[in-house]
Amino acid sequence: MAQKVATVALVHGAWADGSSWSKVITALHTKGIKAVTAPLPLTSFADDVSALDRALERIEGPVVLAGHAYAGAVIGAIRNAAVQALVYVAALAPAEGQTVADVFYMNPPHPQAPGLAPDDHGLIWLPDEAFPAAFAPNASAEDLAVLRAVQRPISPACITVPVGRPLWREIPSWYLVAEQDRMIVAPTQRFMAERMTAQLRPHPVDHTPSITAPDVVVGVLTEALQGATR
Repeated sequence: MAQKVATVALVHGAWADGSSWSKVITALHTKGIKAVTAPLPLTSFADDVSALDRALERIEGPVVLAGHAYAGAVIGAIRNAAVQALVYVAALAPAEGQTVADVFYMNPPHPQAPGLAPDDHGLIWLPDEAFPAAFAPNASAEDLAVLRAVQRPISPACITVPVGRPLWREIPSWYLVAEQDRMIVAPTQRFMAERMTAQLRPHPVDHTPSITAPDVVVGVLTEALQGATR
């Protein structure tokens, strides 16, 4: 019986939505690879895990699950048996008992990283100037305009909850280290990738390579697809 082709499930991080994966989706489509995005409410860690669970329930067959930035913690909390491999794109990977904030702040920030604090409603927004300065400095003016327009705030309840045993302890993982990242510095990414014993793939890209270097992201995803279906 022929093995089912895996679907790539793409999960956005803070201050973004599924459109941040649009270039990756279209590139995968040209290769005949199905991709879907999983929208996260960014209201609490538990809410985000539940939202991803619901999205995965709608996919038939095996899944390669990819997360950007904050979403690395969310994909690690999944227990869906269809998930065959994890791909971390400049993503946070707390170990059991750690919070997202623990790993995000484990090293000194980049000099151009923005200051982050909740607003009067208890939500954390990314300042407009941080998009070209740190979030996606290699992006075009058009892409930056979209990123600013669609940004969604994140609640502190997403990043202050200790996580359980992460899925990367159980299944193969790949990690795209963004060497020019100004949001999550490269030493932090390397530490997490090595702790995970992930297939480490460093590239000279910024924090949001799904926008600024989609071919690099597609290359890592394709490698994970091949590894997951052997």
